[in-house]
Parts: sequence; structure tokens; C-alpha cells
Amino acid sequence: MARPITLFTGQWADLPLEKLAEMASSWGFDGLELACWGDHFEIDKALEDDGYVKAKRECLDKYNLQCFAIASHLVGQCICDDPIDKRHQSILPERLWGDGDPEGVRQRCAEDMKNAAIAAKRFGVDIVNGFTGSNVWSKLYFFPPTGQDDVDAGFKDFADRWLPILDIFKKEGVKFALEVHPTEIAYDIITAKRALDAVKSHPNF
Repeated sequence: MARPITLFTGQWADLPLEKLAEMASSWGFDGLELACWGDHFEIDKALEDDGYVKAKRECLDKYNLQCFAIASHLVGQCICDDPIDKRHQSILPERLWGDGDPEGVRQRCAEDMKNAAIAAKRFGVDIVNGFTGSNVWSKLYFFPPTGQDDVDAGFKDFADRWLPILDIFKKEGVKFALEVHPTEIAYDIITAKRALDAVKSHPNF
């Protein structure tokens, strides 16, 4: 049997989910990977109202679309990034940006990522795709070059921030799937291995 072909909705977050679902179905997709921005899948609403989750599932069912994962890239990016600045403000809802204090932003986003695991379980999926951010990437091209101690500190920061998140994922029976990508703690095979080592090959990462 062929694998289902699904569409990530992040690039269409300016469209209502209903409209995008109709379009994706007409294009022949088997399902959608719902982005946690726009109106596609909002974590806070999913936790506050069981009817919200039910309505999202009914929308997909209406167009014969499946969903195997939700995606929280934008929030994840802000958990480890340094600096946190107006670029991040442009991708976050006000409830997470708050007063813009960088550490406050990171902490609120970390809590939202934990909530993403809970919301995913309520929705009936067991994968949250996303980014982690990195406080090392911005130093990658420095001269004089970034020292190994800075790189080590970056991976430690990643582990310190993400291990508590991953423990919630484990509790909920949900896995976090990092999209290995430039600007993340893991951007190639070597850094992916190092990221796994940093979180001790956590079973939910």
C-alpha cells in the first residue's frame, strides 16, 4: 500500500483551514499536517475547549483528509534562540511574546511546547513536528571563530531547556520530531547526532 501523501499547512497559514482543506482535497492530498499558527490548530484553544478539537477533526473528515502530526515550528524556534528580537515577535502571538523580555519569551514558548504535546494527544495524533532554535547558530560564522566552549554551552542549553519538555511528551505518549534545518541546534548529520547525545537519546525525541 502506498504511503499517504500529506501537506504541511504552514505556508498557507493566511488561509482559513476550511478553505485550505477544500483545496488540498481537490489537489489529491490524503491529509494535512496542521501548523500551530493561523487558525489551523491553536494550542491554547485546543486545551480550553474540547469542541475546538472536535471541529478541526470534523473539518478534515468533511474533505476526507487524515492528520498524522501537528507542527509547532515557530514556537520551538524561540525556545533556544539567542538573540530574541523583533524577528521572533513577528512570528509569535501576543500571549507568548508578552513584554518581549527574551528569557520570558523562551519560558513561555517552552510551556506552549509542552502544551502542544497535550493538545496533540487530545486531537488523536502522536507526533509534533518542529524546530528547537539554537543559541549557537548566530555565532557560526564569527571571526575570530567561535570557541568549542561556546558550542558545548549551546548544546547544554538545548538539553537543559528541552529535556523537561520531552519528559512531558513522554508522559503524553507523543514524540517531538525535529526538522533538521539551518538555524536549529541540529542542521546536519553531525549536529543531529550531537543533539541526540545531548538529550541522552530521549525516546520521545
